Amino acid sequence: MFDINSFFDNFLNTILAIKLNDFIDILIVAYIFYKIFMFMKDTRAGQVLKGIVLLLVVTQLSEIFKLHTLNWILLNSLNIGVVATIIIFQPELRAGLEHIGRTKLSFFYKNHSNIKEEDFNRYIDEIVESLYSLSRQKIGALIIMERQTKLGDIISTGTTLDAQISRQLLINIFIPNTPLHDGAVIIRENKIKAAACFLPLTQSKDLSKDLGTRHRSAVGVSEVSDCISLIVSEETGAVSIAKAGKIYRNITKDRMSSILKNNLRIIPQEKSFLKGGLFR
Repeated sequence: MFDINSFFDNFLNTILAIKLNDFIDILIVAYIFYKIFMFMKDTRAGQVLKGIVLLLVVTQLSEIFKLHTLNWILLNSLNIGVVATIIIFQPELRAGLEHIGRTKLSFFYKNHSNIKEEDFNRYIDEIVESLYSLSRQKIGALIIMERQTKLGDIISTGTTLDAQISRQLLINIFIPNTPLHDGAVIIRENKIKAAACFLPLTQSKDLSKDLGTRHRSAVGVSEVSDCISLIVSEETGAVSIAKAGKIYRNITKDRMSSILKNNLRIIPQEKSFLKGGLFR
């Protein structure tokens, strides 16, 4: 018969036996699981995780109820599934490892740019002016601002320019039917590193159906790096910005200038995109 007094005595003894290092161990493991859950939330990987948990439960039940054939099939499926999951979700795993790397090194990333303040402000003004000039003409554009995560693999898909930032050059690049207009421009610090670069498309199902390849590419590259993507719609001329897999549309000129100056001069710590981070 269940003895409630004995249960509470054992529970209390277990709690009192916990040492400081056990408490720290529990906190670290809880934090790791929390970060994994938040990273996988509302993603394809999150749906797969639910399926794996269900399979584990069914496998355990098949063992308890002596369903040997079903148990053998499920055990072998799980063994194969681990390898298959790693292959299928390689982009998500890569993004997660990059996120961990940026977090661990964030204490060392303060302000490594040697650009003078006046030069920096001038570069930002040149970029903003080019965006809204293209917007008025309804010329589509996609500019990627590199930050901590290096985009060398994406730069290698385009044409290397290594040119100084100027509105004239940026506008000219995106003029229709010119050799470099199709693709993205990558900006690293104070240089236009490359043009006509190919970007990964997002697999998100949450984006509006009226967004085309340019916007999906902007979101896609922001999912696998910490870059800031700037987009001009060819259809409407609206200027948008994407970061961390999210897109924010119809950004005004003054707001865009403020966003870029606040986020690119000194790389911020892990902050909300909307609260105190990008839009501070």
